[in-house]
Amino acid sequence: MFQFDDPRGIIRCETEHVTKRRSSGYCEEGDTSVISGAAYNQACTSIHFLSLQIPYEDELAAAPSMSSSPHISDLLTRYLDICQMHEVQPSSDVVSWLKKAMVQKIACQKCTVVILLDQLKNADLFPLIDLFRSNDSNALETVDLLCESSADLHEYTVLSLMHAINSRLRVVDIRDTPLKEDILRDLFVTGLQCQILNIKSNKIQKLNMAGKFMHMHTLNMDFCTSLSSMEKDCFTYMPNLTRLSMCATRVSNLWTTVAALLKLPSLLELRFQNCLCCKDTSPCHLKDVNNPKTSSNMPIEGYFGKLHIDEHAVSQKYYSHHPSPICFQKHYREYMIVSLPRLKVLDNCQIGKLDGERAKTVFSSYYEVLPNKRQHKESIISVLHMRETGTSGILNQKSLKSKGPSLHKKSQSFYSRSLCAAKLGSSAWPVLHPLSNISQILKEEGKLLRPRQFEYHQTDPSLMAFGTLEGEVVIINHETGNLVNYVSFSNTNKSVLGLCWLKRFQSKLVVGYDNGSLRLYDINDTLPEVADNHCSSSGVDFDDFQHLTSVHVNATDEQILTSGYSKKVAVYDISTGKRLHLFTDMHREPINVAKFAHHSPSLFVTSSFDQDVKMWDLRTKPVNPCYTASSSSGNVMVCFSPDDLYLLVSAVDNEVKQLLAVDGRLHTNFDIAPTGSGQNYTRSYYMNGRDYIISGSCDEPVVRVCCAETGRRLRDIYLEGQNARSLMFVQSLRGDPFRHFHMAILAAYVRPSSKWEIIKVNLLSSGQYSSAYQKGQHLCPSYRLGT
Repeated sequence: MFQFDDPRGIIRCETEHVTKRRSSGYCEEGDTSVISGAAYNQACTSIHFLSLQIPYEDELAAAPSMSSSPHISDLLTRYLDICQMHEVQPSSDVVSWLKKAMVQKIACQKCTVVILLDQLKNADLFPLIDLFRSNDSNALETVDLLCESSADLHEYTVLSLMHAINSRLRVVDIRDTPLKEDILRDLFVTGLQCQILNIKSNKIQKLNMAGKFMHMHTLNMDFCTSLSSMEKDCFTYMPNLTRLSMCATRVSNLWTTVAALLKLPSLLELRFQNCLCCKDTSPCHLKDVNNPKTSSNMPIEGYFGKLHIDEHAVSQKYYSHHPSPICFQKHYREYMIVSLPRLKVLDNCQIGKLDGERAKTVFSSYYEVLPNKRQHKESIISVLHMRETGTSGILNQKSLKSKGPSLHKKSQSFYSRSLCAAKLGSSAWPVLHPLSNISQILKEEGKLLRPRQFEYHQTDPSLMAFGTLEGEVVIINHETGNLVNYVSFSNTNKSVLGLCWLKRFQSKLVVGYDNGSLRLYDINDTLPEVADNHCSSSGVDFDDFQHLTSVHVNATDEQILTSGYSKKVAVYDISTGKRLHLFTDMHREPINVAKFAHHSPSLFVTSSFDQDVKMWDLRTKPVNPCYTASSSSGNVMVCFSPDDLYLLVSAVDNEVKQLLAVDGRLHTNFDIAPTGSGQNYTRSYYMNGRDYIISGSCDEPVVRVCCAETGRRLRDIYLEGQNARSLMFVQSLRGDPFRHFHMAILAAYVRPSSKWEIIKVNLLSSGQYSSAYQKGQHLCPSYRLGT
């Protein structure tokens, strides 16, 4: 609707769609134009022309403002000709939009066509595509493409229309339009020339906007509730993106998110949650980030639990709304401020100078940028050069010449650790390789193995054993996927809950089942000829241990330690099977895990749900423990560090700490945020010797990597299913004893079906899931021995 008001010789033209776009935050200069009285008569004449079906082309051509080529008046004629060629009726809405563009041109305004997809049918799109591919469309300066409801249009045709408009696109608003995954993928790969893109409420799981969006300055992805991560090549070609909004998504990984956002050199305003009074990413006028009168770290309710706002971060007027899970990460705001130094506004809250200083202090105490105490990123090539020349890269050449090279020659361990730091620093997306997909062994048609427990071999870097929920024990070469041995118990109504390789007799391992039975197997006894082959045990009979959950062998391969869902611990002679000790009432609650020390064959430690960890010595009758250390909740497990200097204790819901093995004093508290669930059973192990620890819980799809000495967080690794409905959680994990920053994770799918698989993780390479897994391929195993 055009409105005219000329009390002082001025005419004002405004359309309904412009008003709508202004309320949506997309209004730009030129949407409302003021026309001087000198042009009044010409504009009135043009308005009169618009009342007719076809404008008077000869009169429009006579207007001085229409002298450019191609002619704006030719656009409508061209559209009518194209419709006749397609044998479709011209859309009255399209005719109206083109006429309005003609008025804008006469009034010396920016010539813009606003296409409302909600008002079009599929048949209307093909003439539009041909129109914008013609030279006549060059008369238009900008085109806005809007769709505010689920229009019944062919999605590929809409995509073709976008590409036909090409560089003239200004705003693409397809909010609440459920585009198919392949349409979005094509859009993200090919890119668009628009300046503003609004794809709110679309079903995107993994964002990979690797196409060229060279002119885009605003991107809105709010309420894409399936969106969980950004892939490696995302945001590669967006040099002008200034404003990004991702509220109410499922993005949670600080490390990969920041790595993707660092590719945006112009990013100034970012939000993963919004203030209630704000409709865009700009700073809220009610907030004052440097106001000393701040809230007292009050929890704010959100969709994912309680969101804790730092007491120094925002004023009392801050009200979080629609937060993504990343906002619930501890010290999220400080991490983002330090990692994205060019950012000016975060979550509608302006970043002040005091914020930056405060964030650096918090970041340095809680996070570790690079491993092995490295402070600055180095390239892999420079580290290799230093290793060849025998220099450290820290000292300058002058100091090297004055003090002599012998004083500065570094060990091979130094260069190895530097190389690891360089690789990890350049690999935000670790490689995840599902091992059980390679080693699928069909016992019978339609039935697959389901791993329940696994252990790396202690001396052979290529071997791994895993036990299944059905009681099988499988030995594989995890480097090649080749089957080494397969053991199937005749009684299938039991699961493997405990595995332990012997140290001196390297082909043997102890297996504990949930029905209390113990077996000692030698992997060299038989070859895997058929899937139902039954390998006999060593011939040693062990008394059952009821409610068994854990087995472990001591340093000399002489004794087996068992515990379970009871208050008892038993010690067996490994050569005879005789039970040497049965200790009762060692704790007030069940003892989930008991472990021998790695180097002292008589020392063992127990962890119980009674919140206590106790150290025992078999050389003295273990009536009383050497010492007792307590947690604030039930202990799930405990283990010795490889050198026996420390104990790593994991209690329910992410309470993880390192104790001095000599007396149980606290050495490191890892300060992992709890979820509030009493069923969130946490397990933690050492990695890289005792330099780092890895921790995961059964109600969370994440493994956390922390420095064992300082407790600072190095990295989080998130598990994601192949679709948005797949939920994966951590059941167990182990650090690779032979490869730094490698591990394996036993993950369980909760839905759509109960599935268990072992996933190998390489933190030193980048690529997320291996290519075979991404394509849905399952490699066939080779049924032969060795490599």
